[in-house]
Amino acid sequence: MKLWALVSVLLVGLLLLWAEGDIPSFGDASAPSYNYVADRYITDAYNDTATKNMVTAILADYRGYDTLGELTVIFTAGVVVLLLLRRGGRL
Repeated sequence: MKLWALVSVLLVGLLLLWAEGDIPSFGDASAPSYNYVADRYITDAYNDTATKNMVTAILADYRGYDTLGELTVIFTAGVVVLLLLRRGGRL
């Protein structure tokens, strides 16, 4: 069983090393994830939101519903963990 686990870990490691070659370099302007939206956020963040902090403008205004959804998932997971610990008598 330990041999199977070792082989599995090595195969996953090799797969990750192989896949790493397809990742674009950091800050590469020709990367698929870098598109016109990023430029718009940078140039129009203050004018659209009147917020000096660009990260806050993006998270709270442009991606507000997405951030709310992520917070809901994290809150729900925390409540479930607390309920499970309480049910087991550990809390």
